[in-house]
Amino acid sequence: MSAPNTLFTETLLLLGGAVVTAPIFKKLGLGTVLGYLAAGVVIGPILHSIGDSESVLSVAELGVVFLLFIIGLELKPSRLWQMRRDIFGLGTAQVVLSGLALMVASYLGGIAGWKGSIIIGFGLALSSTAFAMQILEQQGDVNTKYGQRSFSVLLLQDLAIVPLLALITVLDGAQQTANPLPSLAIAVGAVAAMIIAGRYLLTPLFQVIARTGAREAMIAAALFVVMGSATLMQLAGLSMAMGAFLSGVMLAESSYRHELEADIEPFRGVLLAIFFIAVGLSLKLEVILDNWVMIVLAVPVMMLIKAVVIYALCRVAGSPHNDAVRIAGLLPQGGEFGFVLFSAASASGGLFSANTASMLIAIVTLSMALTPLSSALAKRLMKGDTQEELDEDFEGAGSDVLMIGFSRFGQIAAQILLASGRDVTVIDFSADRIRQASSFGFRIYFGDGTRKDVLRSAGIDRAKIVVVSTHLRDVTDKIVELVQTDYPHARIFVRSYDRVHSIELRHKGVDYELRETLESGLLFGRRTLEALGVSEAEAYEIGEDIRKRDEQRLVLQVSEGLQAGTDMLYSRPVKPEPLVKPKRAAETYSDADDLVALPQEEPERA
Repeated sequence: MSAPNTLFTETLLLLGGAVVTAPIFKKLGLGTVLGYLAAGVVIGPILHSIGDSESVLSVAELGVVFLLFIIGLELKPSRLWQMRRDIFGLGTAQVVLSGLALMVASYLGGIAGWKGSIIIGFGLALSSTAFAMQILEQQGDVNTKYGQRSFSVLLLQDLAIVPLLALITVLDGAQQTANPLPSLAIAVGAVAAMIIAGRYLLTPLFQVIARTGAREAMIAAALFVVMGSATLMQLAGLSMAMGAFLSGVMLAESSYRHELEADIEPFRGVLLAIFFIAVGLSLKLEVILDNWVMIVLAVPVMMLIKAVVIYALCRVAGSPHNDAVRIAGLLPQGGEFGFVLFSAASASGGLFSANTASMLIAIVTLSMALTPLSSALAKRLMKGDTQEELDEDFEGAGSDVLMIGFSRFGQIAAQILLASGRDVTVIDFSADRIRQASSFGFRIYFGDGTRKDVLRSAGIDRAKIVVVSTHLRDVTDKIVELVQTDYPHARIFVRSYDRVHSIELRHKGVDYELRETLESGLLFGRRTLEALGVSEAEAYEIGEDIRKRDEQRLVLQVSEGLQAGTDMLYSRPVKPEPLVKPKRAAETYSDADDLVALPQEEPERA
């Protein structure tokens, strides 16, 4: 048997490192990013198991590309407009002022020249989205006012990576570039082409693929869009991340957003993990040991500068003291994009050396490790009551109600919820239904409700009630079991298929179930009685009696079996006689008609 090739062995090492270290560091409260970095340090600088870290890093950069695509998916134009003041005002001020302050500190500290100090300052000004959002989610503060403001700053920082990457090229190649106008024209043209393609081609593409029902084709299309847009931007002289980001923004309003996010997420997670491991591979321990005094001094100085700037800006923007302190304690660390900037700057060769990049990466890494400590310290600096009111209007944080299936049944139920002012997130797996419902103004998303990743993307973690209104019995059961197993906090309201299904659902412990034809059948019967001359009040009383008997019988059947409660059924002929004598004998109705499987429901239309 032949020995495994080098690529296979190295891939196995990388994946094994991620599997071992990520859970350990997560359990310790340090976050998975630090675990990946630690795995890279052990595999590379310590054990020397992988020699060519640059090739690994070049492939793993796709993780950053996918991350920017997912960030773009969250940037709906309407959401950007609502958060415009915090994003473009507070966020821009934080990046600029923190960047300038850290640039001066870097230059005075002799870390690099003035060009390199610019990249260092602005690279350190960026915070860790992964760390900050993890802390917010753990504390349940994503939907608070300070959580929203923190997210707005992080959002601008994620956007800032694009011009900062371009700034590296400008600073490093300014002397070689005689006439930048042609390159600028190409870049602008590529961006315009991306916007036009995203506006008029992407959504129809996914509509066609979704209609076929081929899951693998949908995944392939998502990867094609991300990597194709990234390649286009790279050919135009811009960053690959910018291309992926633009394609994500173009699909932010699409009904397929949740499905795309769920399809891309596994690739993003794995490649981003390998990216952080590759960063750890590139660390030079001898450089860190030679500069440990500088690193130990630089970390608290950097975090203090950022915390002071963020606190002052938040106060100017109108945040109360407690909110400003919490934001300052949440965002003082360096971020993942700092790794990207420093690696790119050192690779250019003209801004600072690889040794300096290793030292900077060590500074960022240590600041990440101290984030939980800084967040805890911020709580001690707060004054008075720290209770925060939630802002229910925060778009993108998920809805109280997650409806799975937009059938005729679901459409009627959604109308009642929407009429009360409740926000409802709806997902459905029918491309035609989504297109038709969208034409009526409904906001529904394409996605398979039986997939855990789709439910997570649709905001099930924040949903109080999950409404399962699918019309296929087996699909309904699968969703109920999934929600009960993985999301026990959510109450489950289910559209039941028939009487047998209702009994089974009650055995499973759902919070509420309703047979899809019960209410309509009762109302139909009442109206028929009224047409036969029975008063409206009497017809109502009869209907309520039937409803009561049906519920009592159902309770008995749950505990004693299907044959229980038969004595509660009415079996006598209906009086008065029908107004028109039927031409043929009536078919005898038995309770068994409610117990057998019914034909599959016709396709639903909005």
